[in-house]
Amino acid sequence: MTARLVDANTEDCRALSSILALVGDKWTVLIVVLLGDGRKRFNEIKRMVGGISQRMLTFTLRGLERDGLVTRTVLPTNPPRVDYELTKLGSTLWKAVEPLGSWARAHVSQILTSRKQFDEKQDSGSGANGGRVPRRRAQTSPSKTSPQHSSPQQISTRKSP
Repeated sequence: MTARLVDANTEDCRALSSILALVGDKWTVLIVVLLGDGRKRFNEIKRMVGGISQRMLTFTLRGLERDGLVTRTVLPTNPPRVDYELTKLGSTLWKAVEPLGSWARAHVSQILTSRKQFDEKQDSGSGANGGRVPRRRAQTSPSKTSPQHSSPQQISTRKSP
């Protein structure tokens, strides 16, 4: 089956591109998967999404709220408590990205092994172009990964309703 793309010059295409850019963002995917378990406090999300700054978390949550994917509830406590949870629309996004998260958790060790082997080959000069291929630094341990590669233990999922 071939997907039909909309004309790149239309408003529909620009809207679709902006939505896919948000949905495909690493922080958005992690936050949506976490909120799939239910309502969470801001600091709870921040702790669970390793490596995200407070500014980036705020920015991402505001974008999700703006698009109708997350609701923000301020509770009148001292200090104020702020909770976030997926809307019905956000739950449909969770159903789409949760399998991706499950796939990543299931294959993280294989991918890390492949990265290590590739990097070793590049470092020894036996790779394509005599080892001169630009590459990212190896990610050998989930606990030492960059923010874009959170540990599989940090991401919990819920069962589909």
